[in-house]
Amino acid sequence: MTNALPKIAVLGAAGLIGEALSLGLARQGFPLLPVARRFAPHQAAAFGAISVTCLVAELDTVALASLLDGEKAGVVVNCLGVLQDSALGSAEAVHVAFAGRLIAALASMQRPPLLIHLSVPGEAGGDATLFSQTKRQAEQMIAASGLAHIILRPGFVLADAAFGGGALMRALAAMPVALPVAIAGRPFMVTDIGDIVSSVSIAARRWQAGERTWAASWDVMARERTTVGMVVDGLRRHLGGPAPRLTLPGWMLDAGAAAGDLATRLGWQPPVRTTSLAELRRGIAGDPEPWIAATGIAPASLAAALAGRASTVQERWFARLYLAKALILGTLVVFWCLSGLIALTVGFSGAAAILTSHGWAVLPARLATAVSSLMDFSTGLAIGWRPTCRTGLMAGIGLSLFYMAAAALLTPDLWIEPLGALVKTGPAIVLMLVALAIGDNR
Repeated sequence: MTNALPKIAVLGAAGLIGEALSLGLARQGFPLLPVARRFAPHQAAAFGAISVTCLVAELDTVALASLLDGEKAGVVVNCLGVLQDSALGSAEAVHVAFAGRLIAALASMQRPPLLIHLSVPGEAGGDATLFSQTKRQAEQMIAASGLAHIILRPGFVLADAAFGGGALMRALAAMPVALPVAIAGRPFMVTDIGDIVSSVSIAARRWQAGERTWAASWDVMARERTTVGMVVDGLRRHLGGPAPRLTLPGWMLDAGAAAGDLATRLGWQPPVRTTSLAELRRGIAGDPEPWIAATGIAPASLAAALAGRASTVQERWFARLYLAKALILGTLVVFWCLSGLIALTVGFSGAAAILTSHGWAVLPARLATAVSSLMDFSTGLAIGWRPTCRTGLMAGIGLSLFYMAAAALLTPDLWIEPLGALVKTGPAIVLMLVALAIGDNR
């Protein structure tokens, strides 16, 4: 007995939209093929054996056709995207080159599936960043391909999960700060994630029912004309955040974006980067009426979307801790790197003298000082580099415990040293445990 619903392949199923879309469609009974570069443990548990883990953005035309045709996907939803060039790929490669290979793969199939592509609102002439320019280029390629397609252009997406821009907005709502008027007043129309799920579900059902002539581009968003400030204020009320007491200066946002670009080079995905700031200053606006007319969906307003989200203690903890995470990790990087550099340079003689004063020979004391200093510095570098951050934190905890134990055995008087250097190691261990606890991005 064949399933009355088509199988839906979700490319980029580990992302904010991809995960929520996959779970929402699964609840409606759709057979799924979630595909992603990497699934977080909770995602792997949720999707189980049906998920496919691969470097999806790097698959060639033949591999894509084999995957999608072999799994008999009736609808393909492309949720892949990168904010700006990073180790995860360039905007050109992920948005444009991949779209070209996907189009060719679908065109080569005997019965090409319906292609639903996630893009961004706006017009080509107003695209100021490589992110939006490449997204628009992919749209144009799909429109010219002759394939049955629907392009969805959501606004600021409100979902249960939060990372990137959604997490940043929650963090701002949990702080007593306001954005500069020039940014707070920009249009920022919102989209409830449920409306995206409904859009895909309706299109898939109609496709399965035999409606094959699809060539649509829809702005999927609420009717109300919200601004950035209105969204932050709505989240502030939802989370019970404090009233703003100061306004962030524009230069601070620019400095944060520059720091975010640097963090990207270290493998991180910070929410504030030059691209995200430029897109925020541009704003989000569109016309949802064609989408509403085509689907019959009554889009959720900002208030309704927030009412459908939890406002629990864990949500408030996350909002308060989100920006603190960068501060915690940055502090640990500086702590370990400076500890190593000082002991290896200006403090080398003094550090070695501590050991010689406790009966060590000069050469072993100097060697132990050099080795421990290099280990400290390496630990700091490991924490700062995203792929090795967890290893660096574990190493830092291990080193701290080793130093405390070694001091208790070899130089016990350091425990009652007036400045309390060893006593302060305990709080450093706790801070590293906190960093481990909040290390997940999604």
